[in-house]
Amino acid sequence: MITATEKFSKKDSLFFYRNLLLPRLIENKMLSLLRQNKISKWFSGIGQEAISVGVATALHKDDYLLPMHRNLGVFTSRDVPLYTLFCQLFGKADGFTGGRDRSFHFGTMDHRIIGMISHLAATMPVADGLALAKKMNGEQQVAVSFCGDGATSEGDFHEALNLAGVWKLPVIFVIENNGYGLSTPTSEQYACENLVDRAAGYGLEGFKIDGNNFFEVHEATKKARELALQGKPVLIEAKTFRMRGHEEASGTFYVEDAEFEKWKPKDPIYRFEQWLLEEKVIKSEEELDTIKKELTAVFEPHLKKALKAADPVYDESIERDRAGLHSAPVPSSNGIKGSSSEKRIVDAVQLAHKQAFDEDDRFLLMGQDVAEYGGVFKVSEGFIERYGKDRIRNTPIIESGAIGAAIGLALEGYKPVVEMQFADFISCGFNQIVNNLSKGRYRWMPEMNITIRAPHGGGVGAGPFHSQSNEAWFMGLPGLRILVPSSVEDAQNMLYTALYDPNPVLFFEHKKLYRSIKEVTPDQCQFVDIEKAKVVKSGVDASIITFGYGVHWALEIAEKYEKKGVDIEVVDLRSLSPIDWNTIHQSIKKTGRVLLLEETSEIMGPMSEIAAGISEKCFEFLDAPVTRCSSIHTPIPFSKELEKGYMADYRLDEKLERLLSY
Repeated sequence: MITATEKFSKKDSLFFYRNLLLPRLIENKMLSLLRQNKISKWFSGIGQEAISVGVATALHKDDYLLPMHRNLGVFTSRDVPLYTLFCQLFGKADGFTGGRDRSFHFGTMDHRIIGMISHLAATMPVADGLALAKKMNGEQQVAVSFCGDGATSEGDFHEALNLAGVWKLPVIFVIENNGYGLSTPTSEQYACENLVDRAAGYGLEGFKIDGNNFFEVHEATKKARELALQGKPVLIEAKTFRMRGHEEASGTFYVEDAEFEKWKPKDPIYRFEQWLLEEKVIKSEEELDTIKKELTAVFEPHLKKALKAADPVYDESIERDRAGLHSAPVPSSNGIKGSSSEKRIVDAVQLAHKQAFDEDDRFLLMGQDVAEYGGVFKVSEGFIERYGKDRIRNTPIIESGAIGAAIGLALEGYKPVVEMQFADFISCGFNQIVNNLSKGRYRWMPEMNITIRAPHGGGVGAGPFHSQSNEAWFMGLPGLRILVPSSVEDAQNMLYTALYDPNPVLFFEHKKLYRSIKEVTPDQCQFVDIEKAKVVKSGVDASIITFGYGVHWALEIAEKYEKKGVDIEVVDLRSLSPIDWNTIHQSIKKTGRVLLLEETSEIMGPMSEIAAGISEKCFEFLDAPVTRCSSIHTPIPFSKELEKGYMADYRLDEKLERLLSY
């Protein structure tokens, strides 16, 4: 039996019951359809409805919810259109993702629901970003993120809780502790007695509740919401049990029968029905049956319609467009008027930030040591005095958490810039970039104006963990822009354009170039075509195609060969995604010989893709084999002498001579 500490009217009581019952009735139907092979997979929340419904009905309609596998009740309680919901579950064209993703891997901004991805806990930092946006806007809303007991072992769980505590965010984290992560029992997942004990370590309030008691969930959520809005984020551990397998194909053979017998009387719907009868809200079991029939009559027509709905039809142009990039800002047609001054790349990067941040207060910068310290390369020096701590934010050492939070901020219309202290550390945020950020638009998300800045490259004797050129790691991700400027002018204008680009952008800044080159450039940034490569030196005898630091190597050796009477063209790619094939094509058509120069090591660097594309698109114009000049296939060493031999320019003369003499 359950009891309600708050007095509810008959209308409210029946409202709660209908919301509890609807996902159960839908699930029972889904299990039947699964047995008929009409759906391919199902993650059952039977026995856990009190958590989803108790949380959702305790919140305000503009609060965000970030559900997981077993939270059908979140969607039904938020009145998500049932036909579209069923189409999503069946993989139909009219689903939220148009058949591009499965089951609950979707969201709907209209209903303030942010969908999950398969990588557990990955949306928890997103909740931090959403909560931060609400806090900065002065709005009285919270974000609530769900996870299972197994997901509490993931790094994103800890990064999200830590960030919420440090920034005092209006966010609530709900652990649905149902006893198993797939087949692994909680005794093998964690050693503490209760997961809620972790709250204190992160400065959060913590509640342990009976997750099968609707009233306890509802009351705890309302209390947590009040605390969160006071700057006291909350971790709720809802104890429950998974009555079916992780997903239906898994079965439950690994669970002892006694566990099922123990939890059957705790079924949240059975308990709520007993309360309705005890409190005389309803008078008989027949009334319960009538409500079940009414609810079934509500959802079944939508379900039947969805079963007959059209399947997605493959259209390559549509798929490529959906996965690809939005249009970038339009280049300025009028030349910049006004003052000019000599700048280094670090100055150009600062200028781009200042101009954009002055123009639009939706920009903010996050990263390690970016505030008072000004960043390790001093790019943000003086920013905190200019823009304040709300917009220039030190983060804990949480690359994944910072990128996840940026996603949440972008969903709320902010334009976050995340500084990776070194590009090498971007690996710690790999999952957020690969699985959450780059796939977002293809799946269901609106555009996300996020810029991730990454100081990269060698030549400074910094060793294997502070010198990598890792741009190629991300080139295979549609929906992500990758930019690498080589000049001061490009640094300021490409970054300025990137900051306003509605696409996620990885912006690589070469550490050795920060202060080693100078140019006189206008003191005002302008939008430029960031998808177009640039011929930085025209020539007719051979083309060197390169980017970043390689441009300076190429210009240096081109000058050397010019004295020998050899006229070399140098093409700066500037963008590694997308690739400007037209400029490449025109250069090779003119010269007939091409050397692909990259600082990256020789296996699977950016030039591997360029070489393959040239062989496919430009073979008829080649007078010699495509030649690559890369750093060797080892980690980059610390010793200056070893690093010198590692770098691609060490063998550039030899490679170019071989190409020219073919």
